[in-house]
Amino acid sequence: MTRRRALRFARRRDEGSWQEDPLSGVANLFDISLAFIVAMVVALYSMMGTPSMLDPQSSWTMTRTTADGRMEIVRKDGKTIKVERVSDKKLSGDGDRLGVAYQLPDGKVVYVPESKAGATK
Repeated sequence: MTRRRALRFARRRDEGSWQEDPLSGVANLFDISLAFIVAMVVALYSMMGTPSMLDPQSSWTMTRTTADGRMEIVRKDGKTIKVERVSDKKLSGDGDRLGVAYQLPDGKVVYVPESKAGATK
C-alpha cells in the first residue's frame, strides 16, 4: 500500500507534453527577443548621455530643430526645464546684453557670455 503511494507522487503528469507542443520553442524566442530589446534600450539610454538629463543637480543647454524647421533652446537648471523658441522676427525693447554668438566656418554657432567675451579682448 505505501509503495503504491510513492509511485503515484513520483510520476510526472506532464511527461512527454513538451514534445507534443510545437509552440514551446516560440515562447523561448519571445523571451530572448524581449531581453534583447531591453538591453538595446539600456545601451542607447546610456550612450546618448540621458542619465545627466535626469540628474536633479545637473544643468545643461541644448538646441534642437523641430520637424517644421523651427529652432528651440532647451535649458535645464536643476529641476527646472525651460524651452524657448527662436524666431527670425526683429524685436526691440530694454534689456541687457548677454554675450556674443559666432558662426564657425563649419556652420556651428558658438555663444560666448558677455563676461567671458570681455575678458578675452
